[in-house]
Amino acid sequence: MKRFQLWAIVVLVLALAGAGGFAWWNYDLRWRPHTITKHQDEIARLLETSGWVSPGKTGPKLYMVSFRTCPDCVRFKAEEFPLLQAAGVDTRVIEIARRDVNGVAKSTPAERATVAELWLTRSWPLMERWEDTPAQAWTAEGIPPADGDMARTAVVEAGRKLVDDLRPLLKANGVKFAYPTLVWWTKDGKMRACACEKRETYRFVRKELGLAS
Repeated sequence: MKRFQLWAIVVLVLALAGAGGFAWWNYDLRWRPHTITKHQDEIARLLETSGWVSPGKTGPKLYMVSFRTCPDCVRFKAEEFPLLQAAGVDTRVIEIARRDVNGVAKSTPAERATVAELWLTRSWPLMERWEDTPAQAWTAEGIPPADGDMARTAVVEAGRKLVDDLRPLLKANGVKFAYPTLVWWTKDGKMRACACEKRETYRFVRKELGLAS
């Protein structure tokens, strides 16, 4: 009887430990960003030389790779950018016009024209006007079309190549590329990244960029 009770206690302890471990993983560990320890220079070069646009803040740099109609990107910008920018974080947005997939269009002519213009001019006011207009209503009025313009089409393709180049480099650090993918540096100089599709990741980004979580 005593042996049975002992085994029951052991099983209970193990079950509780397993449940606690799963809860820790489910509510904390799985959402934490990854430290970039491989290909740091190459990743930094790709980001810095891309067509990012920002409000010109003087604090820490946060790179965000996104596309205009990405729901998770729109949510992060709406909920987190005001807080980050108020704290001086330079939110550097890299907009991509995605390639067609199996004949299905993943971007519009207006989107491609705007992405090319953003990459060429780095105009934050243009970014704000675009985001303040419903995507389906945006006509890119006054912006030269990218379609049919070899130079601007090459700029659009450069954005797509950026994603192609980043995927394996981030994967080597445990980050599976998704939209939005964020990359930043902590106060102690560590390069950090996450595919921040879920709100559960936001608190870590805020904390590591110097905001209260």
